[in-house]
Amino acid sequence: MADNHGLKWLLGLAGVVVILAGLKTAEAIVIPIMLALFIAIISTPFLRGLTRRGVPSYMAVLIVLFVLIIFGGALGMIVSQSIDSFLMRMPQYQERLQTLTVDWLPYLERWDIPVNRDMVMNHFNPSQVMGLVGTTLSGIGSLLTNLFLVIFIVIFILLEEAGFSDKVKAALPNAEKSLRDAQGFMKQVNQYLMIKTTISFITGVLVTLWLWWLDVDFPVLWGLIAMLMNYIPNVGSLIAAVPAVLLALVQLGVTDAMFVIAGYVTVNMVMGNLVEPRFMGRGLGLSPLVVFLSLILWGWLFGPVGMFLSIPLTMIVKIALEQNEGTRWVAILLGNEVPNTSE
Repeated sequence: MADNHGLKWLLGLAGVVVILAGLKTAEAIVIPIMLALFIAIISTPFLRGLTRRGVPSYMAVLIVLFVLIIFGGALGMIVSQSIDSFLMRMPQYQERLQTLTVDWLPYLERWDIPVNRDMVMNHFNPSQVMGLVGTTLSGIGSLLTNLFLVIFIVIFILLEEAGFSDKVKAALPNAEKSLRDAQGFMKQVNQYLMIKTTISFITGVLVTLWLWWLDVDFPVLWGLIAMLMNYIPNVGSLIAAVPAVLLALVQLGVTDAMFVIAGYVTVNMVMGNLVEPRFMGRGLGLSPLVVFLSLILWGWLFGPVGMFLSIPLTMIVKIALEQNEGTRWVAILLGNEVPNTSE
């Protein structure tokens, strides 16, 4: 019996490895589909709200898509131009940042810290960080070329959603229970994604306004990155702040860079510690270790897009595991809270 149990675990682990390898191989196809599913899930409550008010399903889909295309197209155009401009100026930024680093060496020597120019350039070269930012932005820019494919997939998903329940009832003998389970799962997923997306959007807007007021280059781009990285708890805000702080340091100086840091800290403290817990509720969180491992895994699989989708994807998996008694223990291990067993 113990041998059979161990064999099941090995087969399950082998299956996971095969699935991950397949996802990595099909990255070019999987990423647009995942983004389309993400957008469709967020759009579904608006679609259902329109149909409940008597709007025909096809017209509701067109209204939602029109809003998505206008908003997404305008944002994509601004971000694409910002990325292109940033990449063109990046050699200047790198050179300026390297010069600033060398200029600070005498201050370190006054504190008897044994450093020299070669040591800093070999082991801690800030210009390499700026280069990593450029590489990441290039990946985001290439993703925008798949925008039309993502929109088309969203169209068909939303059109399919209108009659999906009727198809399930006709196809399955015990459809009512299956639909109830699926609706409960989708309700939790919608709740999580809607709250997280709204808070992330507000975070991105506040960061954009703050950087625009400080006159930092490309405030919309850094606001978008702050919005995307806000999906990643604990470390996401830190990752989002690094390129904006470095740019402010290069462009405006130390004082303004400190103001940028203060703005990021204030926005994320208010949104992350005060606003989000009030609306998110209990049970919709992940442990810090799971967050970090998810960031590594999905980032390895799908690059910058995987980092952005890492926590929503892991959270959806956790919600799905909670729906079944046999897998609920896995969901508990993934969470950041110990359930009250006395209830």
